[in-house]
Amino acid sequence: MKTDVEELSPTRVRLSVEVPFDELKPSLDKAYREVSRQVRVPGFRPGRVPPPVIDRRIGRDVVVSQAVNDAMPGLYAKALADGDVSALGQPEVKLTRLDDGKDLTFTVEVDVRPKFELPDLASLSVTVDGTQVSPDEVMEYLSSLQERFASLKAVQRPAENGDYVSIDLSASVDGKPVEDAQASGLSYQIGSGSLLDGLDEALTGMAAGDSATFRTELAGGQFAGRDADVTVTVHSVKVKELPDLDDEFAQLASEFDTLGELRADTRSKLERMKQVQQVVQARDRALDALLNQVDIPLPEGVVAEEAKQSKQSLLRQLDRAGSTLEDYLAATNQTQQQFDADIEQRARRAVKVSLVLDQVARAEELSVDPAELSGYIARQAEQMGVTPERLAKQLADTGQLAEAAAEVLRAKAMNLIAERVKVADSSGSEVDIGAALQAPLNPAAAEGAESAGDAPAEGSAPAEPAAPAEPAAAAEPAAAAEDAEPTAEP
Repeated sequence: MKTDVEELSPTRVRLSVEVPFDELKPSLDKAYREVSRQVRVPGFRPGRVPPPVIDRRIGRDVVVSQAVNDAMPGLYAKALADGDVSALGQPEVKLTRLDDGKDLTFTVEVDVRPKFELPDLASLSVTVDGTQVSPDEVMEYLSSLQERFASLKAVQRPAENGDYVSIDLSASVDGKPVEDAQASGLSYQIGSGSLLDGLDEALTGMAAGDSATFRTELAGGQFAGRDADVTVTVHSVKVKELPDLDDEFAQLASEFDTLGELRADTRSKLERMKQVQQVVQARDRALDALLNQVDIPLPEGVVAEEAKQSKQSLLRQLDRAGSTLEDYLAATNQTQQQFDADIEQRARRAVKVSLVLDQVARAEELSVDPAELSGYIARQAEQMGVTPERLAKQLADTGQLAEAAAEVLRAKAMNLIAERVKVADSSGSEVDIGAALQAPLNPAAAEGAESAGDAPAEGSAPAEPAAPAEPAAAAEPAAAAEDAEPTAEP
């Protein structure tokens, strides 16, 4: 087999392949066996029909075409290897000659990984937030803890801003009650502005047993947009009481006996949380620093496919939430043109991230062992609410195990980048990210922050996010060459 490689651009090549007909013999034999099992010829059992009979009954050209389609994935893979081509995405295959007994020739156009050099990672530097915890931060945490243990106490006075009231509401339009605008026993905090325009003003100064009527525009229901007369009746006025910050509170809110012990534990927890956040921040900023130093052409076909997949993922999320793209555009104050531009920008970054991380992994000869892949699948399964066994089977059945392994490899590449890049905190002190990545993390410290070792490479994971906060392009640019299955197109 002979393969010639023509570079169409820095990110796309054309392979011209010439295959001696003799190399198709295994596929021809296989095609005859398959056709023999499928046809029914009097005097022959299924699977025992001789090739000459098949040629007369079905046609030799049918068998040859089937053999070529069967052989094409292997021929394509061999052509890539012979031409030392690192392909991305699905190839475009065209047969240029298919004559029985003569050499088979075909061409393949496919996107390829652009060639580029990585800078010395040690020459890059980033700054991250420090891990010191201030007294104000400790107090902020304890105050939030106080809020959790607060209680409501009835007061005998007119209601003020911030008070909690129990109320009845009834609305009418043109003197007729609005059925879906009647409520009893509602608990409402004055000043929250969460119900009706004008309600906060009406309630201020009212006491238990008082009623008042105000006029407002209804936001929903049959009379949405219509002015309505709303009567509000106050049943009770309550104020929030916070427990005192003392030893008794420490015993109520924690396992500690004294407030001093609770303060010390709070400081320790906040420091661990900041350490986790610092590692995540270092990884993100180190990657950004590297990306800024690398200027590479991107395979446009891969970018287009990435943008397409990203948009489809968002549309599926919106559909599950009972929403539409139009609703999303309105909620995010975007035009369709702005949305498409944002999707493309994210796709371009995601593809660039993948290419750079893959290059780092190859340059450093990183690999993924079975335990690391199993751990990744277990974490993804937990996020998706399924068993690891079920997710592993799903990935295997859909041919996505290679993609999962690629994500693990990219996460390792991101860690390596963070270790090699010079990292300092806001005070100028050097941060040893390598030590932080190796240190075991307290699960409580990771609450609200990604674990440095578990965080996936930017933009990709088998699981889709639960809520469509914003479109996020996946980092995996396309199926690897080994996963592509080209078929012959005359």
